[in-house]
Amino acid sequence: MSEAHNLSEEAEEVLYDVSDHIATVTLNAPERMNTISRTMLKSLSDRFIEANEDPDVRVMILTGAGRAFCAGLDVKAQSQGTGLLKDTGGFKSLDLRNTPPTVLQAMDKPTICAVNGGAAGYGLDTALGCDIRIMADRAKLAAAFTKRGVVPESGGTWILPRLLGWSKASELIFTGRTLKGQEAVDWGLASEVVPADQLMGRARALAQEIAANAPLAVQSAKRMMRMGLNEPFAEHVHHVYLQLLPLMRTEDVKEGMAAFVEKRDPDFKGR
Repeated sequence: MSEAHNLSEEAEEVLYDVSDHIATVTLNAPERMNTISRTMLKSLSDRFIEANEDPDVRVMILTGAGRAFCAGLDVKAQSQGTGLLKDTGGFKSLDLRNTPPTVLQAMDKPTICAVNGGAAGYGLDTALGCDIRIMADRAKLAAAFTKRGVVPESGGTWILPRLLGWSKASELIFTGRTLKGQEAVDWGLASEVVPADQLMGRARALAQEIAANAPLAVQSAKRMMRMGLNEPFAEHVHHVYLQLLPLMRTEDVKEGMAAFVEKRDPDFKGR
């Protein structure tokens, strides 16, 4: 199955395609290094929600067109008074509950960020919001917030201490440092670095490996991992058990057991 959404000329700032149970979301404003506009902000949230709600989608890949992943907010539009914080009201004009980092963090479908180039500011926070990051060898993670007089406004202050621990997160945020691909792996912010021309192939191979597993179980595991970040062990084990009970009644469990006994690859249907 494959589909592309061209709802309007503006909506092409975010491309969307589904094939082999994998949704690919592409930031598509390479002429401005995929900086986030108001149009892109809404389209990105809509595509995340669509991927999460589509029963045919089992994994989502997020990437960017051109040489950058996302260089942050569209500063040019902001300076012209048409950016995200235009006119009066500032942040009050935004529904932060439905912005991409918040929607991304709530997704049950696994997410892979194929970081094709520089990820800075809002782009860095969005990349960090994905479950897995694979870096192109030319890509960089730029935590330059304090160098611009701001803070990681879209999840970085929540995500980085959990990924790195307090000391390393403090070092990265307070210095505003930029990490190259291998440095990002060494810090624990990415899984691997690959040549740029192999990035999407590697991301799809990983997505296919995930998609071959029972989707309801994968989604339940992600949900439990997310809940486990904020609850004590005893309560967490109880919630895991409550997730396990309905899974044990699915057709996928029967298929998984049968495939094991018959020494073959399972064919999961997501039901």
